[in-house]
Amino acid sequence: MQGRLIYLMGPSGSGKDSLLQAARAPLEAHGCRFARRVITRSAESVGEDALGVTPDEFERLQGEGAFALSWRANGLAYGIPREIDDWLSAGQDVLINGSRGHLEAARQRYPQLLAILLQVDEAVLRQRLLTRGRETPEQIELRLARSRKLQQEDRERTVILDNSGPLQQTVSRLLHLLDEARQCA
Repeated sequence: MQGRLIYLMGPSGSGKDSLLQAARAPLEAHGCRFARRVITRSAESVGEDALGVTPDEFERLQGEGAFALSWRANGLAYGIPREIDDWLSAGQDVLINGSRGHLEAARQRYPQLLAILLQVDEAVLRQRLLTRGRETPEQIELRLARSRKLQQEDRERTVILDNSGPLQQTVSRLLHLLDEARQCA
């Protein structure tokens, strides 16, 4: 039986990394695998379990077919290692930190993927982005505008998960959503 790709996405600052970290143990206990993203920036600045590479390294890896999925957003390149295909073929569910802008391409490759959009109130999101200090206020406003645009797209086939409240509440909702989806599959 084929595993299911769980495609978690949301704007930068919505809490994806915190959610992934908090949900890791219970999901792994149910056999779910987590893909480690490859990103063209230092892993120390990411806040997630990612492999930071140079743009040249990324291009080399992409040219060698190292990625099942890859995209560019906000001046960075992102890749999901092709090992996820082995995990899915072995019947394991795989959770990835995806991109809303790349969702349609991911759906073409993995038609049965479960798309989950992590949302947070825009005022909270703006404050989180300002607090982390990685971008200028102008860059943050561009991110927020992109987020509003992408939020309107493809809501029909996307599950919305609100992360405006306590993290543990969001973890519980995520686990419940995945249980429901498993029963419907």
